[in-house]
Amino acid sequence: MTAIDPTAHLTAEQIEELGRELDAIRDEVIASRGEKDAAYIRKVISAQRKLELVSRGVLLFSFFPPAWLLGTAGLSVAKIMDNMEIGHNILHGQWDWMRDPKIHSTTWEWDHVSPSEQWKHSHNELHHTYTNVIGKDNDLGYGIMRVDEDQKWHPFHLGQPLWNFLNACFFEYGIAAYDLELGKNLHKRRRNNPEFRARAKAVGRKIRKQVLKDYVIHPLLSGPSFLTTLAATFTANLVRNLWTHSVIMCGHFPEGVQVFERRSIKGETRGQWYLRQMMGSANISGSKAMHFMTGNLSHQIEHHLFPDLPSNRYAEVAVKVRALFEKYELEYVTGPLPKQVFSAWHKVFRLSLPNKKPKVTTPDREQEPVAA
Repeated sequence: MTAIDPTAHLTAEQIEELGRELDAIRDEVIASRGEKDAAYIRKVISAQRKLELVSRGVLLFSFFPPAWLLGTAGLSVAKIMDNMEIGHNILHGQWDWMRDPKIHSTTWEWDHVSPSEQWKHSHNELHHTYTNVIGKDNDLGYGIMRVDEDQKWHPFHLGQPLWNFLNACFFEYGIAAYDLELGKNLHKRRRNNPEFRARAKAVGRKIRKQVLKDYVIHPLLSGPSFLTTLAATFTANLVRNLWTHSVIMCGHFPEGVQVFERRSIKGETRGQWYLRQMMGSANISGSKAMHFMTGNLSHQIEHHLFPDLPSNRYAEVAVKVRALFEKYELEYVTGPLPKQVFSAWHKVFRLSLPNKKPKVTTPDREQEPVAA
């Protein structure tokens, strides 16, 4: 956490009262879920599938430059929709309450090289439980970046702007590697572990399936447009990766977002867990279209508070959450996309250089952290 603890003015009683108020917001949304919400996600899935189908149809004629541009743009948007507003949120269990086996976190598989089951473990179980806790949240720098002054600097970190750019370009592969925890599992003793080998094989199968679909089957179906369709698909995947990476960076890395030491979550209560989500996330301001294209992760603070609430409800929840920030005199970190992207990348560059700051002493507690 920063040298000046932005939550130091809160008493233990206030933190628990904050937790109760957030629980009340959550309960209100859960009680009001209904057909309107179900219709929303079904409409989005239908629109995404139609857009992808039409875009791939246009790419059959992609040897004409206008068709290539139109088909590539449509396919890029379709892939973003599939990953962000649909896949990410379904795999969080946001729509499990519908009891629809076609739109359920246990059955959904997305257009991504990371198998959904592995992603749910690393993202839902680890990242959302230990948000921004150094050494516990692997999303914090993805194991390749220094994200806080209190982390020990190594010469390797000089290259983290480059590592981050490459990770952005091939983000889905970076996520798959991160889900496998390759950094620690490539050690000879670990890589022969049967569990790791089974997970690695599952990732290999998913990669083969994605490569076959995107770079063999669809280009072949385009006949004389094989090469231009191949280029269009690669471009669409690149656009999707860069967009997704930017949204994730803006939600977790801008200046003002706090990180935490392991000992600070010892004995963490529900209210304290909520407070950590509030301090460890940032939002992106913008239009309804912007929120939709981010999978409503532009409401990252609300998503981290309530990861399994329907994404189409985050906008209304955000009004109440922001009021609580003001009530408890906390900073609601938000801003337009360009500002948040600049802030996140500035932090990546700044922390690639050796520097230190005073540490914050956080009192130890006695229980285990509360899961999301």
